Formats: sequence, C-alpha cells, structure tokens
Amino acid sequence: MIDFYKERALLADLRAQAEVIASAYNIEELKKRVKILEERQAEAGLWQDPIAAHKVNQELTDAVKKISTVEGLRVHLLDIEELINMVEDAQDEQEAADVRSMLSQAEKECAKLSIEALMRGKYDNNNALLTLHAGAGGTESQDWVAMLYRMYTRYAENKGYKIEELDYLDGDEAGIKRVTFYISGANAYGYLKAEKGVHRLVRISPFDSNKRRHTSFAALEVMPEIIDDSEIVIKPEEIRIDTFRASGKGGQHVNKTDSAIRITHLSTGIVVQCQNERSQMQNKETAMKMLKSKLAQLKEEKQLEESNKLKGDTKKIEWGSQIRSYVFCPYTLVKDHRTNYEKTDIGAVMDGEIEEFIIEYLKRGGL
Repeated sequence: MIDFYKERALLADLRAQAEVIASAYNIEELKKRVKILEERQAEAGLWQDPIAAHKVNQELTDAVKKISTVEGLRVHLLDIEELINMVEDAQDEQEAADVRSMLSQAEKECAKLSIEALMRGKYDNNNALLTLHAGAGGTESQDWVAMLYRMYTRYAENKGYKIEELDYLDGDEAGIKRVTFYISGANAYGYLKAEKGVHRLVRISPFDSNKRRHTSFAALEVMPEIIDDSEIVIKPEEIRIDTFRASGKGGQHVNKTDSAIRITHLSTGIVVQCQNERSQMQNKETAMKMLKSKLAQLKEEKQLEESNKLKGDTKKIEWGSQIRSYVFCPYTLVKDHRTNYEKTDIGAVMDGEIEEFIIEYLKRGGL
C-alpha cells in the first residue's frame, strides 16, 4: 500500500519554507514597487536618461522575476499536494515515483531560493567582473590559471550566465598569466563573490620531467559591475590613460593598432586594462567600468575593515592563505578551508560543479 506520510511532512515543510522565502523577498511590497516602476517606465522623460532608464528596467525585471518565482513555487507545491491525493487513491507505483521525484526537485528549488532570498548586499544582484592572476611558480601556476578559467566559464555556462573575455595575457610557455572576464546574469556577483581569494593546486606537474609533486597558487578577484555612474566619480586628473598594442594567443587577441587601454588610478595605484573590444573607445569604456568596480569594492572593503575593527575582528586575505585546495595527488579532494566542505570528485569540480561550495559559504554567513 502506498503511504505518503513522509512525503506529506516534507511537503508541509517546503510550503513553510516558501512562505519564509516570500517574507524575505517582501513580496507584497515588491508588488507595490512594480506598479511604481511601471508608472516610471511610462514617463516619456525617463528615456532621455539612459542610465536611469536602465536602472528602472533592471529593478522592474528583478522584482517581476522574484514575484513570479515565489508564486510559481506556491502553485507547484499545491499541485504536488493534489497529485499526492490522487496517487494515494489510485495506488499507482509509477505515479508515486513521479511524486517523490517532484518533491525532490521542489526541495532543491527551495534550498536555492532560500539562499537567493538572503542576497541583500548592495551589489549582490549585479553582474560580476573577475580577474585571475598566476602566483609564484611560473608555468605551473600559469597552467593552474587556465584550469580555473575553464572551471569558472563552465560554471557560468551551467548557470545560464553570459561570459565575455576583457583582457588576456598568455603564459610564458603554457597557460595564462592573467585573465579578466565579465559574467552577467541574475545574482552573478552575489554568487561569485564567494570565490574571491587564493586557490591552491597540488598535483604531479606535467611540466616536470621527474614527475614530482608541485603546489601552485592562483588568486581570483571578484568585483561587482557598477552601472550607476553617480556612485563612483572619477575626475580626469585622478587617472593616467596609456594605449598599447593588444597581444595574446592570436586571432581576436591580436591587434595591429594601439587599441588596448591601460588606466592607472593615481591615488590608489589601481591599474586596469582592456584589449579585447573592437576599438580603442570601447576598450576605454570597459576599462573605466572595471576601474569603477574596483573603486566601489575598495570602498566597501574599507567600510568592512572599520566595522571589523570596532568588533575586534579584523581578517586579512594574504597570498598563501588559500580559501580552497584542489588536490590531484596522492588522492583526489577539493576542500574549502572556510567551511570545511569537501568533494572527492575533482573532475566534476573542474568541469564547473562548484555550486555546493558557494552555497555552503553563503549559508555560513558569507553574505
């Protein structure tokens, strides 16, 4: 006899979670906000200010998506309840298996939405700018950057995010010395900020003829894309702009004119560069966007540092203080040192399956 006692208990728990998510999103207030934003969209003068129009459109899109997601989850859970009643009456084993599968998927969706509902950081909904740097170790570290670059692009593809390469510097013999890329999609920065820090690789080096084990490091910077220009003001006298000829691995990475742009922020020493757009003007616009993102992040870090000083809890990220280790030899293990979450299927991780590490970090307060 088919008995759905456990399934009904799980369903009741999921429905309670759905209401917690709705409360976290503040759905009723969001519905009021949607009406206001739709009225703003209808104002003819809005479109004379592209930045303001973009902000309104983005906020409206995000609000509508949140409302649709929560209401869709509520309806889905009601459908499962009705199906449970029908299957219990019919006593159909195949349909019972379908019910359990639907509940499992709903459980995963609730867990995902619970994390997203907590993303209330100022820039969590923004797109993300990422830069990977090779550490000491020459070719071995540069190859590690190439491996991580592939991992993050696979992760982004699996999430349905878009990826755009902005700057690329080849390794001396293999791999990549430095690469900057842009990932766009819902909550891209909210998720990917969990990956900021030093990543450590342990393996038998394919570049060592004696087949010795090597340890390599690479650092990942993650910054939010800053859309509202009024947030960060950069005066012309505060920067130096240099042009140079783009170089790289060939094809789209090589240019015969001085179209690549390097911008130095004089007071902070921050340097950004872009060489992958089609023109010098486009490269300059992208580089300025990168600089604003770095300055916004620096501002947030200073505020956090001051807050931590008041709390007596100051932490620094330093080279060698890795957030995660990837061990290929003498055993296979990926371990996050902040959460102690680990996974032995290193092949899957390198293919972009890093969501579990991100979720564990966010669940433990990395928001």
